[in-house]
Amino acid sequence: MGLFSRSKPKIKIQTTKKDGYSGWLKCVDCNEMIHANELSKNYSVCPKCGYHYRLSAEERIALLSDEGTFELMFDDIRSEDPLTFQDTEPYGERLTKAMENTGRTEAVLVGPCLIGGQKAALGVMDFNFMGGSMGSVVGERLTLLIEYAIKKKLPVVIVSTSGGARMQESIFSLMQMAKTSAALAKLEEVGLPFISILTNPTTGGVTASFASLGDIIIAEPKALICFAGPRVIEQTIGQKLPEGAQKSEFLLNHGMIDCIVKRHDLKDTVSEMLELLVNKQK
Repeated sequence: MGLFSRSKPKIKIQTTKKDGYSGWLKCVDCNEMIHANELSKNYSVCPKCGYHYRLSAEERIALLSDEGTFELMFDDIRSEDPLTFQDTEPYGERLTKAMENTGRTEAVLVGPCLIGGQKAALGVMDFNFMGGSMGSVVGERLTLLIEYAIKKKLPVVIVSTSGGARMQESIFSLMQMAKTSAALAKLEEVGLPFISILTNPTTGGVTASFASLGDIIIAEPKALICFAGPRVIEQTIGQKLPEGAQKSEFLLNHGMIDCIVKRHDLKDTVSEMLELLVNKQK
């Protein structure tokens, strides 16, 4: 082998500590070492700095709903490929991979439940399924949930985390912005409340539609909430955005959201708000 070999060097990547105790990771926010078990027991919140890591839809449901009360609905509605769309791979194959990787059929789970004893219609998005993108099925499930809430006279709670509209469905995806917004307008007409919970990240067409229409809009700490990301905006306007722009704290100061609630307090806060809002309608 020559001195300047082009073969890849054999570099050993250490995945565990030298004492053989695995599971440690470095926090992306404070760079402190934390153990995965400790993080899991703390609702996926860094115990050192309070950084909120993403949760799956099932973890969100377990966090918010009373144990055993969530009833999954409309799971039989599945995405199709109306445009026969293909970029680096066919859309149908992307959907199949997303289903296999997540074990679910779409980027949102919906159904009735109890939240601290309060009846509610709950929708939870999942970033793990194609970046939580809103396709026609996501919009349809949320709309059906809202219509179910109107029929059963329930308040609606939706937890958003999304990269925006699903580009593989083009106009079909963009139509969901109008559809979900129209459904929420009907909810308002009958005097039922809608609590919108924004988590990291909530962007694009989701932010531009139902996520911003809550009677009360809650955000988790340091969540990215925007239509277009900071890099896109900076490239467009040719200016640097203010420090922390498009994060929860910045948006609270500028009136786009109503409050920031830490994950540990989220269920109790939502339950109290539901009790106040529902009793107000009686």
